[in-house]
Amino acid sequence: MAPSLLYGADLFTTRAGATARLNTFRHKVQRWTTIAFSATLAAILALESGLPPVPLLKSQRQSQAALRVICSPPEVNPATARLHSSFPSLSGHRARNSSGALTTGLKSVDLPLNWKTPRPAPPIRNHLPIHVVAHRTIPFTHGLSRMPMINSHLVSQALAVPPPSLMDNTYSALKKRMREALLEEWSRLFPAAGYYHHPPSLSLRPFMGLNKFIAGRIH
Repeated sequence: MAPSLLYGADLFTTRAGATARLNTFRHKVQRWTTIAFSATLAAILALESGLPPVPLLKSQRQSQAALRVICSPPEVNPATARLHSSFPSLSGHRARNSSGALTTGLKSVDLPLNWKTPRPAPPIRNHLPIHVVAHRTIPFTHGLSRMPMINSHLVSQALAVPPPSLMDNTYSALKKRMREALLEEWSRLFPAAGYYHHPPSLSLRPFMGLNKFIAGRIH
């Protein structure tokens, strides 16, 4: 259901009204999954079903899409090659004339965003969409002096790239940080009632099996 519900949300942001309507439909899916009563609170429905609210899930999808961009080799991924020269990549390769050709037809203030300035100054400056997406990963990359290359085997052997096993572990660690941030935001922004003590989880509860779900549907 999530791929259809959030189609295109990896790179595009929907309006608040559309997101609210999608989240309302999400409540129905949560109720179908848990076979809960109609009076069950929406916050508890999400926790019981292991299905995060749409605003949180959309934010995680966008962060994961940005992570795939910054962890791709610039020689392979054209989007990565068009990041600002200050982007801390293991490879110094960048697209030619990235500050000029990409801004053709745009306003004179549309410039590539410096990786060292998460909050650009002045705030009226506009930036290329790829930079706005990539900067979503800054809160999760603390402790890394360079961004990993998940497809390191596609890069020329002339570069001093760490072994693929290390790249995979680093990439997995960044995805884990995003998952932990999702659970933390879930608890903070969508708290359940005081009598409900189960923490947020992205998996179903052990007692919710297929047999119980089918029995509830037949009933």
